[in-house]
Amino acid sequence: MEQLEIPTLETERLFLRPLRRADLDEYVALNQDPEVVRYLGAGLEVWDRGRAWRHLAFLQGHWQLAGTGMWALELKETGSFVGVVGFSEPEGWPGFELAGKLARRWWGLGLAGEAARAALVYAFEVLGKERVISLVHPENEASRRLVERLGERLIDRIDHCGWERLLYGIDRESFIAPPAPAGGAS
Repeated sequence: MEQLEIPTLETERLFLRPLRRADLDEYVALNQDPEVVRYLGAGLEVWDRGRAWRHLAFLQGHWQLAGTGMWALELKETGSFVGVVGFSEPEGWPGFELAGKLARRWWGLGLAGEAARAALVYAFEVLGKERVISLVHPENEASRRLVERLGERLIDRIDHCGWERLLYGIDRESFIAPPAPAGGAS
């Protein structure tokens, strides 16, 4: 199998770049914050280092097998690891999902929306996707507000992997793309 080169996207304040081994410590810390993982799965416990490592491998493998995946979010100004955003559609998934998580210290600054909008532009303009979904825990008000600000609309309540989720979605025609950011995709 040929190795896929993962693109880097740029927004006003962020680089959406490939994850790398050097991100492991920050990724472990991200997933050891009970507030960050609160709405993942069915109230999953925080992750240990081994689980975080395996999930990073899954994220990298998703790029190689599906041609898309998650990016690390890096603050341009400082080089700080902020979190991850991108796409997931493993076998049996209900659609091409936009997902992500940010370290708590970066919440409330608009970075999640900035990164998610860049990812949506990539999905529709580069990948040619017709629809993107988001699966949101019913009690996760912040994520609900975010996907609604992005233009996603509630489609259904579903049982996903044994957990209730709100299925949001947006199609290409409904997405209002912002002007292309400086640098775009590389």
